[in-house]
Amino acid sequence: MSINFPLILVLGTGITGLVWLLDALLLKHRRKAAAELAGQKLADGKAKDDALQNILKEPLVVEYSISFFPVLAIVLVLRSFLFEPFQIPTGSMIPTLLVGDFILVNKYAYGVRLPVIGTKIMDVGEPKNGDVMVFVPPHEDEYFIKRVVGIPGDRVRYQDKTIYINDEKQTQVFVAQIPPDKPQYLVYREMLAGVEHLIHRDPYRDTRTLEWVIPEGYYFMMGDNRDQSSDSRYWGNVSQDMIVGKAIAVWLHKEPGLRLPGFSRNDWIQ
Repeated sequence: MSINFPLILVLGTGITGLVWLLDALLLKHRRKAAAELAGQKLADGKAKDDALQNILKEPLVVEYSISFFPVLAIVLVLRSFLFEPFQIPTGSMIPTLLVGDFILVNKYAYGVRLPVIGTKIMDVGEPKNGDVMVFVPPHEDEYFIKRVVGIPGDRVRYQDKTIYINDEKQTQVFVAQIPPDKPQYLVYREMLAGVEHLIHRDPYRDTRTLEWVIPEGYYFMMGDNRDQSSDSRYWGNVSQDMIVGKAIAVWLHKEPGLRLPGFSRNDWIQ
Protein backbone atom coordinates (compact mmCIF):
# COMPACT_ATOMS: atom_id res chain seq x y z
CA MET A 1 0.00 0.00 0.00
CA SER A 2 1.40 3.40 -0.99
CA ILE A 3 1.57 6.29 1.45
CA ASN A 4 -1.07 8.94 0.80
CA PHE A 5 1.24 11.93 1.18
CA PRO A 6 -1.36 14.57 0.17
CA LEU A 7 -3.70 13.31 2.91
CA ILE A 8 -0.88 13.33 5.49
CA LEU A 9 0.06 16.86 4.44
CA VAL A 10 -3.52 18.11 4.70
CA LEU A 11 -3.99 16.48 8.13
CA GLY A 12 -0.67 17.81 9.39
CA THR A 13 -1.46 21.34 8.23
CA GLY A 14 -4.96 21.19 9.68
CA ILE A 15 -3.93 19.81 13.07
CA THR A 16 -1.01 22.20 13.59
CA GLY A 17 -3.18 25.11 12.43
CA LEU A 18 -5.96 24.21 14.86
CA VAL A 19 -3.51 23.90 17.77
CA TRP A 20 -2.03 27.30 16.90
CA LEU A 21 -5.51 28.85 16.66
CA LEU A 22 -6.64 27.24 19.94
CA ASP A 23 -3.57 28.62 21.67
CA ALA A 24 -4.06 32.13 20.25
CA LEU A 25 -7.76 32.27 21.17
CA LEU A 26 -7.81 30.44 24.49
CA LEU A 27 -4.69 28.84 25.95
CA LYS A 28 -2.45 31.92 25.78
CA HIS A 29 -5.01 34.00 27.68
CA ARG A 30 -5.28 31.30 30.33
CA ARG A 31 -1.50 31.26 30.80
CA LYS A 32 -1.45 35.05 31.15
CA ALA A 33 -4.26 34.96 33.73
CA ALA A 34 -2.45 32.25 35.69
CA ALA A 35 0.77 34.26 35.56
CA GLU A 36 -0.97 37.39 36.84
CA LEU A 37 -2.50 35.45 39.71
CA ALA A 38 0.83 33.86 40.61
CA GLY A 39 2.56 37.24 40.38
CA GLN A 40 0.27 38.60 43.05
CA LYS A 41 1.11 35.78 45.44
CA LEU A 42 4.88 35.50 44.92
CA ALA A 43 7.49 37.84 46.32
CA ASP A 44 9.67 39.73 43.88
CA GLY A 45 12.94 38.08 42.94
CA LYS A 46 14.51 35.47 40.67
CA ALA A 47 12.23 32.71 41.94
CA LYS A 48 9.20 34.75 40.94
CA ASP A 49 10.61 35.47 37.48
CA ASP A 50 11.41 31.80 36.90
CA ALA A 51 7.94 30.75 38.04
CA LEU A 52 6.23 33.26 35.74
CA GLN A 53 8.35 32.17 32.77
CA ASN A 54 7.37 28.54 33.37
CA ILE A 55 3.69 29.48 33.53
CA LEU A 56 3.86 31.58 30.34
CA LYS A 57 5.92 29.02 28.44
CA GLU A 58 4.08 27.41 25.53
CA PRO A 59 3.46 23.65 25.84
CA LEU A 60 5.68 21.56 23.60
CA VAL A 61 2.83 20.60 21.25
CA VAL A 62 1.93 24.28 20.82
CA GLU A 63 5.56 25.25 20.24
CA TYR A 64 5.98 22.59 17.55
CA SER A 65 2.64 23.47 15.93
CA ILE A 66 3.53 27.16 15.68
CA SER A 67 6.90 26.23 14.14
CA PHE A 68 5.61 23.65 11.65
CA PHE A 69 2.29 25.16 10.55
CA PRO A 70 3.68 27.90 8.24
CA VAL A 71 6.07 25.43 6.59
CA LEU A 72 3.36 22.81 6.07
CA ALA A 73 0.91 25.42 4.79
CA ILE A 74 3.39 26.71 2.21
CA VAL A 75 4.25 23.17 1.05
CA LEU A 76 0.53 22.31 0.84
CA VAL A 77 -0.24 25.33 -1.35
CA LEU A 78 2.76 24.78 -3.62
CA ARG A 79 2.23 21.04 -3.97
CA SER A 80 -1.55 21.08 -4.30
CA PHE A 81 -2.13 24.08 -6.55
CA LEU A 82 1.15 24.99 -8.28
CA PHE A 83 3.88 22.37 -8.75
CA GLU A 84 4.58 18.86 -7.51
CA PRO A 85 7.81 16.83 -7.86
CA PHE A 86 7.56 13.31 -9.23
CA GLN A 87 10.15 10.57 -9.84
CA ILE A 88 9.97 8.36 -12.92
CA PRO A 89 9.67 4.76 -11.65
CA THR A 90 9.60 2.76 -14.92
CA GLY A 91 10.92 2.85 -18.47
CA SER A 92 7.57 3.23 -20.23
CA MET A 93 8.39 6.80 -21.35
CA ILE A 94 11.92 6.07 -22.66
CA PRO A 95 13.55 7.88 -24.43
CA THR A 96 11.66 11.03 -23.39
CA LEU A 97 11.98 10.22 -19.68
CA LEU A 98 14.41 7.81 -18.07
CA VAL A 99 14.14 5.80 -14.88
CA GLY A 100 15.58 8.02 -12.16
CA ASP A 101 14.44 11.31 -13.69
CA PHE A 102 12.90 13.76 -11.25
CA ILE A 103 10.31 15.87 -13.00
CA LEU A 104 8.17 18.88 -12.17
CA VAL A 105 4.41 18.61 -12.63
CA ASN A 106 2.32 21.70 -13.29
CA LYS A 107 -0.76 21.20 -11.07
CA TYR A 108 -2.84 24.09 -12.46
CA ALA A 109 -2.32 23.53 -16.21
CA TYR A 110 -5.56 21.52 -16.43
CA GLY A 111 -7.50 23.33 -13.72
CA VAL A 112 -7.18 23.98 -10.00
CA ARG A 113 -8.21 20.96 -7.90
CA LEU A 114 -8.73 20.44 -4.19
CA PRO A 115 -6.04 18.28 -2.55
CA VAL A 116 -6.86 14.65 -1.70
CA ILE A 117 -10.37 14.59 -3.22
CA GLY A 118 -9.28 16.05 -6.57
CA THR A 119 -12.46 18.07 -7.22
CA LYS A 120 -11.85 20.77 -9.84
CA ILE A 121 -12.72 24.23 -8.53
CA MET A 122 -11.40 26.34 -11.40
CA ASP A 123 -11.01 25.67 -15.13
CA VAL A 124 -7.67 26.70 -16.61
CA GLY A 125 -7.08 24.43 -19.60
CA GLU A 126 -7.65 20.95 -20.95
CA PRO A 127 -5.17 18.21 -21.90
CA LYS A 128 -4.15 18.22 -25.56
CA ASN A 129 -2.81 15.45 -27.74
CA GLY A 130 0.95 15.29 -27.37
CA ASP A 131 0.98 16.45 -23.73
CA VAL A 132 2.91 14.36 -21.19
CA MET A 133 0.49 13.94 -18.29
CA VAL A 134 0.58 12.53 -14.75
CA PHE A 135 -2.60 10.80 -13.62
CA VAL A 136 -4.06 7.95 -11.58
CA PRO A 137 -5.06 5.03 -13.86
CA PRO A 138 -8.37 3.18 -13.50
CA HIS A 139 -6.77 -0.06 -12.31
CA GLU A 140 -4.25 1.09 -9.69
CA ASP A 141 -4.01 3.76 -6.99
CA GLU A 142 -0.61 5.04 -8.12
CA TYR A 143 0.69 7.96 -10.15
CA PHE A 144 1.34 7.07 -13.81
CA ILE A 145 2.91 9.22 -16.52
CA LYS A 146 2.16 8.80 -20.25
CA ARG A 147 1.53 10.86 -23.36
CA VAL A 148 -1.97 11.96 -24.36
CA VAL A 149 -2.84 10.45 -27.75
CA GLY A 150 -6.62 10.78 -27.62
CA ILE A 151 -8.93 13.44 -26.18
CA PRO A 152 -12.73 13.25 -25.81
CA GLY A 153 -14.39 12.55 -29.16
CA ASP A 154 -11.24 11.31 -30.91
CA ARG A 155 -11.08 8.05 -32.81
CA VAL A 156 -7.63 6.54 -32.19
CA ARG A 157 -6.26 3.73 -34.37
CA TYR A 158 -2.97 1.91 -33.74
CA GLN A 159 -1.87 0.23 -36.96
CA ASP A 160 1.61 -1.01 -37.91
CA LYS A 161 2.89 0.68 -34.73
CA THR A 162 1.69 4.02 -36.02
CA ILE A 163 -0.95 6.22 -34.39
CA TYR A 164 -3.88 7.56 -36.40
CA ILE A 165 -6.07 10.22 -34.78
CA ASN A 166 -9.39 10.71 -36.59
CA ASP A 167 -7.84 8.91 -39.61
CA GLU A 168 -4.91 11.34 -39.68
CA LYS A 169 -1.56 9.54 -39.60
CA GLN A 170 0.87 10.83 -36.98
CA THR A 171 4.20 11.03 -38.80
CA GLN A 172 7.14 8.85 -37.74
CA VAL A 173 10.66 9.27 -39.18
CA PHE A 174 13.29 6.58 -38.64
CA VAL A 175 16.31 7.80 -36.63
CA ALA A 176 18.44 4.80 -35.63
CA GLN A 177 18.55 1.16 -34.62
CA ILE A 178 20.29 0.32 -31.35
CA PRO A 179 22.72 -1.45 -31.54
CA PRO A 180 23.32 -1.14 -35.29
CA ASP A 181 24.14 -4.81 -36.05
CA LYS A 182 21.55 -6.65 -33.92
CA PRO A 183 19.01 -3.99 -32.92
CA GLN A 184 17.13 -4.38 -29.66
CA TYR A 185 14.98 -1.34 -30.40
CA LEU A 186 14.36 1.20 -33.15
CA VAL A 187 14.32 4.95 -32.58
CA TYR A 188 11.78 7.10 -34.43
CA ARG A 189 11.01 10.79 -34.36
CA GLU A 190 7.25 11.16 -34.04
CA MET A 191 5.12 14.22 -34.72
CA LEU A 192 1.98 13.83 -32.61
CA ALA A 193 -0.53 16.66 -32.99
CA GLY A 194 2.35 19.06 -33.67
CA VAL A 195 4.50 17.84 -30.74
CA GLU A 196 7.82 16.36 -31.87
CA HIS A 197 9.48 13.72 -29.69
CA LEU A 198 11.41 10.45 -29.90
CA ILE A 199 9.88 7.02 -29.41
CA HIS A 200 11.22 3.47 -29.14
CA ARG A 201 9.81 0.49 -31.05
CA ASP A 202 10.64 -3.20 -30.72
CA PRO A 203 11.76 -4.51 -34.16
CA TYR A 204 10.62 -8.05 -33.43
CA ARG A 205 7.24 -7.49 -31.83
CA ASP A 206 4.22 -7.25 -34.11
CA THR A 207 0.94 -5.61 -33.13
CA ARG A 208 -2.54 -6.06 -34.50
CA THR A 209 -4.66 -3.12 -35.63
CA LEU A 210 -6.68 -1.70 -32.75
CA GLU A 211 -9.13 1.19 -32.63
CA TRP A 212 -10.82 3.13 -29.85
CA VAL A 213 -13.35 5.97 -29.63
CA ILE A 214 -12.63 8.19 -26.66
CA PRO A 215 -15.78 9.06 -24.63
CA GLU A 216 -16.52 12.44 -23.12
CA GLY A 217 -14.58 13.11 -19.94
CA TYR A 218 -11.82 10.58 -20.71
CA TYR A 219 -8.34 10.51 -22.24
CA PHE A 220 -6.34 7.84 -24.05
CA MET A 221 -2.71 7.49 -22.91
CA MET A 222 0.34 5.75 -24.40
CA GLY A 223 4.00 5.52 -23.42
CA ASP A 224 6.80 6.62 -25.75
CA ASN A 225 8.45 3.22 -25.23
CA ARG A 226 5.62 1.81 -27.31
CA ASP A 227 6.23 -1.92 -26.98
CA GLN A 228 7.24 -1.73 -23.30
CA SER A 229 4.41 0.34 -21.87
CA SER A 230 1.38 -0.56 -19.80
CA ASP A 231 -1.11 2.06 -20.92
CA SER A 232 -4.65 2.70 -22.17
CA ARG A 233 -4.30 -0.07 -24.76
CA TYR A 234 -4.48 -2.53 -21.86
CA TRP A 235 -6.38 -0.89 -18.98
CA GLY A 236 -8.59 1.66 -20.70
CA ASN A 237 -9.13 5.40 -20.70
CA VAL A 238 -8.25 7.85 -17.93
CA SER A 239 -11.03 9.85 -16.30
CA GLN A 240 -10.62 13.63 -16.17
CA ASP A 241 -11.21 13.34 -12.39
CA MET A 242 -7.97 11.34 -12.07
CA ILE A 243 -5.70 13.92 -13.72
CA VAL A 244 -2.81 15.14 -11.55
CA GLY A 245 -1.11 17.62 -13.86
CA LYS A 246 1.13 18.28 -16.86
CA ALA A 247 4.77 17.17 -16.77
CA ILE A 248 6.82 20.19 -17.83
CA ALA A 249 10.50 19.67 -16.96
CA VAL A 250 13.23 17.31 -15.80
CA TRP A 251 15.09 19.00 -12.96
CA LEU A 252 17.23 16.18 -11.55
CA HIS A 253 18.42 12.70 -12.47
CA LYS A 254 19.81 9.89 -10.33
CA GLU A 255 21.31 6.69 -11.67
CA PRO A 256 20.49 3.48 -9.74
CA GLY A 257 22.72 2.51 -6.84
CA LEU A 258 24.98 4.58 -4.62
CA ARG A 259 25.40 7.49 -7.00
CA LEU A 260 24.87 11.17 -6.44
CA PRO A 261 22.06 12.86 -8.38
CA GLY A 262 23.05 15.25 -11.16
CA PHE A 263 21.67 17.91 -13.44
CA SER A 264 22.89 16.59 -16.80
CA ARG A 265 19.34 15.88 -18.03
CA ASN A 266 17.77 19.16 -16.99
CA ASP A 267 15.42 20.19 -19.79
CA TRP A 268 11.84 20.98 -20.74
CA ILE A 269 9.66 17.97 -21.59
CA GLN A 270 8.36 17.72 -25.15
